[in-house]
Amino acid sequence: MPSVDDAASDTEQTANARRRARELLAKLAATVGADQPQASAALTRAQAIGDILVSLTDDDDILGGALLLPLLEAEVITPEQAIETVSAPANRIATELQRLGSLNISIPTSTGGRGTPSLSSNQAEGLRKMLLAIVTDPRLVLVKLAAQLQQLRDSKDAPPAERERLAYETREVYAPLANRLGVWQLKWELEDLSFRYLDPESYKTIAGWLASKRIDRERYIDEVIEVLRKELDKAHIPHAEIAGRPKHIYSIWRKMHRKGLQFDQLYDVRAVRVLVDSIADCYAALGIVHGMWPYIPGEFDDYIATPKDNLYRSLHTAVIGPGKLPLEVQIRTREMHAHAELGVAAHWRYKEGGKANPAYEQKIIWLRQVLEPGERGEETEGEFLDRVQSELFEDRVYAISPRGEVVDLPRGATPLDFAYHVHTDLGHRCRGAKVNGRMVSLNQVLQNGDQVEIITGKQLNPSRDWLVPSLGYLASPRNRNKVRSFFRKLDEQQNIQQGRQILERELQRLAVHSVTLPELITEFHFDNADQLYRAIGEGEINVAQISGAVQRRARPQELPTPIVRRPAAAPKKASGITIDGVDDLLSTFAGCCSPVPPEPIGGYITLGRGVSIHRDDCANFKRLATANPERVIAVEWGSGGDRAFPVDINVRAYDRRGLLRDVTAILADTKINIHAMNTLTHEADDIADMNLKITVHDLEELSRVLARIQGLPNVLSARRKV
Repeated sequence: MPSVDDAASDTEQTANARRRARELLAKLAATVGADQPQASAALTRAQAIGDILVSLTDDDDILGGALLLPLLEAEVITPEQAIETVSAPANRIATELQRLGSLNISIPTSTGGRGTPSLSSNQAEGLRKMLLAIVTDPRLVLVKLAAQLQQLRDSKDAPPAERERLAYETREVYAPLANRLGVWQLKWELEDLSFRYLDPESYKTIAGWLASKRIDRERYIDEVIEVLRKELDKAHIPHAEIAGRPKHIYSIWRKMHRKGLQFDQLYDVRAVRVLVDSIADCYAALGIVHGMWPYIPGEFDDYIATPKDNLYRSLHTAVIGPGKLPLEVQIRTREMHAHAELGVAAHWRYKEGGKANPAYEQKIIWLRQVLEPGERGEETEGEFLDRVQSELFEDRVYAISPRGEVVDLPRGATPLDFAYHVHTDLGHRCRGAKVNGRMVSLNQVLQNGDQVEIITGKQLNPSRDWLVPSLGYLASPRNRNKVRSFFRKLDEQQNIQQGRQILERELQRLAVHSVTLPELITEFHFDNADQLYRAIGEGEINVAQISGAVQRRARPQELPTPIVRRPAAAPKKASGITIDGVDDLLSTFAGCCSPVPPEPIGGYITLGRGVSIHRDDCANFKRLATANPERVIAVEWGSGGDRAFPVDINVRAYDRRGLLRDVTAILADTKINIHAMNTLTHEADDIADMNLKITVHDLEELSRVLARIQGLPNVLSARRKV
């Protein structure tokens, strides 16, 4: 590896990183005193780690942490000096790595069938998981891999037992980790050095078979890439990317043992990969390759037409390339490549074997994206890392587009999540979706392997209901932020108008009249109505929050002792209420208004039916109270925990097959009981009127179920009847 003083042939990014590393190293040397033997050794190790990292990242915190790590371990610098000389984030990274330390794996006596000692697959996987669980900042892994490689390089003169222990630890934990993270520049050297120390005879044998040196093989690949690039340009295949490197020694050994092959039977010792824009370009590039060099019979696999079981897709062929040497060529689209590297078809899975763990795979995917700055989009580093930590352990689900492309989504994702993942505008224009050829609601949860087709309109018109988590339209916080961003960009007056309409519609849907606008303004801590309307219009306040505010404002200040749950059998005694000054008095809920807590209520003493409980704004209650004021009695809601209250709702929708099934499915899913139902379809306009009596626990629950029903296809309105 070049030293930090040698910036020749670097890319601009690498040269800048190398320059900053050199400057930091000079400052650290001045701080610790490079003439001291212990400090000098630590600085030498820091420089070696920096040499490795500058070609991988230009993140100042990572570089600074890597340079600080050997100095902190050697105790030649204090944390206070580290913060002052470099930075607090760099010191934190180095401190975390120092705390991580070495795994100190002991080499078992069994060989595991690989010619060298081996842990069981479960033990090795457990160690990898433990390592990732300790590393709270995913960037630390990159520094840890570089430090492990530097330590492995320096161990050639160490005692054999220590060298073998380090090599074993590297092979079992760090090399597979580098593989899963896609840090190929480190992976091959970690594997080859481990193999060299653990099985020197096999290493020397394969090295002898490779007649040319690695530099010669790399030069051969560069020549192949140049020739192939010219031919692809002539064929007008746009934006083709070609990359490759000769197969390293440990990989050759593994393939020979896994497949029982001789060295001269390997056709992929030298390999290139071609990335293109479309499937048509894949087959066009394949024709060019076969036209340039004769292909080897039996060595062509079309995993695009016939994907592997794990949905891996690519074209593989082996040809006799320049110099009559065997050459493997892989051709795939960029989408296929991203899936092969990060998705369920990840290269490491079928090479390393073992039972798949979706949660762990997702962790690896996010770790790898952290290491690729181009994936961060418009997020700041801190925002990105916060999101990584919140989603690191979630399972994933893999859906398929109509073109056969695999889309990686969080568990619980919906067709709407799928649309926003493909493109923000596709999400904004989404009007419906088909899953496996059948129309579904936009909040249906997707399963692995579902094929999703998005139905769009011409205009960008997302719904504010999509922002309500309880409605289940969007599982991804990032996608909800995209919807909020859309509404924030609208004209202020338009947002105010939309917010007013949403608030009025929600209050009307819940049939609530006791909570005033000034109370809601106070509840949400705004100065005036326009601020409240604008927040609702921009999506900062959703209907669930509105119903929650209504619930809080309508609730009495002091709740009396709870009353036992009312029995289901008639007569239906009203439970969860307290009647002023009277115990065990028969009470029933009035069918004319069906009050729901915490709405203000009143009692009316009937003849033979005890106390009838009404909403205090009920027209019938006001008429009875005016006629017989002596029969009016004060009642309040109790605080019983498990209470349910009857409420009548009306659903109006264009009639269609499956409408009743969809409505009842939502009620069943939300654990809402149905006590009565009748449906009438008007033949003149084909509109179905559905009247249902259900039981709910409070206004918030009523709001959620009405919003979900209204989100069904063809539904015009879903509201409470009064």
